[in-house]
Amino acid sequence: MKYRIESRVITKYSALLILFFFNNIITPKEKEMDNNCFFCKSIKNRDYTLENEYAILRFDDFPVNKGHLEIIPKRHVKDWWEATKEERIAIFDLLDEAKIIVDKKYSPDGYNIGMNLGEVAGQSVMHLHVHLIPRYEGDVSNPRGGVRGVIPEKKDY
Repeated sequence: MKYRIESRVITKYSALLILFFFNNIITPKEKEMDNNCFFCKSIKNRDYTLENEYAILRFDDFPVNKGHLEIIPKRHVKDWWEATKEERIAIFDLLDEAKIIVDKKYSPDGYNIGMNLGEVAGQSVMHLHVHLIPRYEGDVSNPRGGVRGVIPEKKDY
């Protein structure tokens, strides 16, 4: 069987090679990556634990606690509001998988889930990522207020 592309006749084998190349070597997600971004480099180098179509799951390089994971969209987007509905769903799907992994390996007593969106909120890598931070009895003297602790004087209420 022969196919016609741009007025040229190619064999079925050549067509399959072309499709493989475009689907597996140069993906739309790679075109939407930032070569200077730490997380884009991790995605490109396959430096992660788990993935789905739109996101990856990886252990944090600077963990707050043992088992600290990050969920990151494959496409370079700055924050939650730039992510597509599909990317957001993919992130939550991996968040569920992350909890299973951490529960099995580390048996934490609780969790914090968080995003830093913008420099003033503490975002240091301008590529959306969601933190899953396992919490352990006694890891802080007073955990009351949890994420409210980002502004220490507002933590206790």
